[in-house]
Amino acid sequence: MTILSVALEAKAGLGECPRWHKAERRLYWVDIERCELHRFDPTTGHDEYVQFDEPVGCFAFIEGGGGLMLGMKNGFARLDAWGAAPIPFGEQIFTDNPDLRLNDGRTDARGRFWAGSVNMAKSAHDAALYRLDGDGSVHWIEGGMLTCNGAAFDEGDRHFYHADTPTHMLRRYDVDGYSGELSNPKVFHRFPMGEGRPDGGSVDADGCYWSALFDGGRVVRLSPDGEIIGSIVLPVSRPTMIAFGGTDRCTAYVTTARKGLSSTQLLEQPLAGSLFSFPVQVPGLAEHCFAISSQS
Repeated sequence: MTILSVALEAKAGLGECPRWHKAERRLYWVDIERCELHRFDPTTGHDEYVQFDEPVGCFAFIEGGGGLMLGMKNGFARLDAWGAAPIPFGEQIFTDNPDLRLNDGRTDARGRFWAGSVNMAKSAHDAALYRLDGDGSVHWIEGGMLTCNGAAFDEGDRHFYHADTPTHMLRRYDVDGYSGELSNPKVFHRFPMGEGRPDGGSVDADGCYWSALFDGGRVVRLSPDGEIIGSIVLPVSRPTMIAFGGTDRCTAYVTTARKGLSSTQLLEQPLAGSLFSFPVQVPGLAEHCFAISSQS
């Protein structure tokens, strides 16, 4: 029986992107709704945050302890130190489009940051997946989406996973690790309508993909063949992302959201927006760091 714990009663509007910092032994995460970047110490229970002028959808640690690469409203930005101001990095791709922002992302083994966007107004299927290289160049990979989510790589970057959340479909691609190109797209799993939509996800050491089901009230573990082989029910309806931390990466952390819930739903779900945790037997994969090239 899985023991689910409330790691932090954060009351986040839209908690997202939990990432374990190995050296600091802290969990970083964001509240997109409040434009906040958090770092949480599970040993002491202390959580601190910095707030920006625009939302942060995702981030990656920069190799060598060089701060963070943020995926923000208009594009990518470098954060050199906690409390510093973000510095735009690369082309600010959404400056002229108020409906789009960066949403969910993951770094590959070569230090490139893959991030999807979201059309916040649901006004067009113009959200897309992008790749940020170390020289600051931004590459369009795939488009035609509303909410690009669930970015994750398996061991050795053989496969890449992501979802256009409203379609209820998780996709898997073959990856050319050298060129950073995707090929051979397949529907990895299609979730039934009305039972939760695939939001953020992560892969464990057995090659199983874990997905947080927004409006589904649970996280599920899928085998490398795309079959659901495990399910963890949460006391809230809107889990947003699952990632792994702790010294052995055997603690799963799940961010959740309060945004969009009615007053009645919030009374029924007093822990909505909390950060949850539970132990796993198979460790999650280590997070890669973003690598800035010397030319940038």
